[in-house]
Amino acid sequence: MRTDIRTIRDRLHANTLAVFGDGVDRLKATASEAAERGLHVYLQPRLGDRPQREILEHLAETGRHAERLRRQGARVILSVGCEFVLFVPGIVPGDNAVERIENLSKGKADPKRLRQRLADFINRSAAVGRSVFQGPLTYGAADGDQVDWNLFDIVSVNYYSYFRRRSGYVKELAAYQRWGKPVLVSECGACTYEGAPKAGGMAWQVVDYSKPQEEVVGNLVRSERTQADYLSTVLEVFDSMNLYGAMVYQFVTPDAPHRREPRLDLDMASYSLVKTIKDSPSRWHWEPKQSFHAVARQFARRPH
Repeated sequence: MRTDIRTIRDRLHANTLAVFGDGVDRLKATASEAAERGLHVYLQPRLGDRPQREILEHLAETGRHAERLRRQGARVILSVGCEFVLFVPGIVPGDNAVERIENLSKGKADPKRLRQRLADFINRSAAVGRSVFQGPLTYGAADGDQVDWNLFDIVSVNYYSYFRRRSGYVKELAAYQRWGKPVLVSECGACTYEGAPKAGGMAWQVVDYSKPQEEVVGNLVRSERTQADYLSTVLEVFDSMNLYGAMVYQFVTPDAPHRREPRLDLDMASYSLVKTIKDSPSRWHWEPKQSFHAVARQFARRPH
């Protein structure tokens, strides 16, 4: 973790680290290390597929640590969660995120009830966040979610849209600027194969996990250049719009190793800036992809 944080700061030239997950101890340790290294911290608990009460308790514990870091002088943003429609039970039918995605795609969720339940849980999460954290508060919304941004200090969106022309991105993101608050792209990125940007946030759905050894379906063509070009384009657009910030999803995906055989190259289905190389069943290392260098060039041009 410390090695990765140093790489993100010194080689990617990033000034912010997005720390998310469901292990509170790991969240605390990583956020503390990033703060000690002088990075801004975007801290987001992601406890999914648990009762709503437990998810809110998890948020409160994470938020209290964020407040301790803030009082020690760290620059911290607390996000109360990520895309609740997918990760929080009781909003859309389904026992897990995959089932909820399937039910949404098949129209098995009542739109009115979905909006009401989502709004209710966002309200409750914002209240919990405010009760434990005195710094900037936000929520990692899916693009198109209806959110009352009056509850938050920063408008945040996980943004994976694809347009042939840059004007498409500007027009779509301008809708978030109408709230008169800072706009943060809390996630952006693309997978590592030709055509992946068009599939956006669902581009990862090209792996068959039912087989003894997971494999990529279809005749996909690995393309690090496709991923790098997409990130270069959108980061330039975000910069031109003077957005509050943008965070790339994600640095590394250890469970999606790169292999030479295309059907076994799970890294094609990852959004990471580095590729995981398995040295043995229990050991691995990462190597930069073209997107790593593209993002580093973009970030190096920005003042910290």
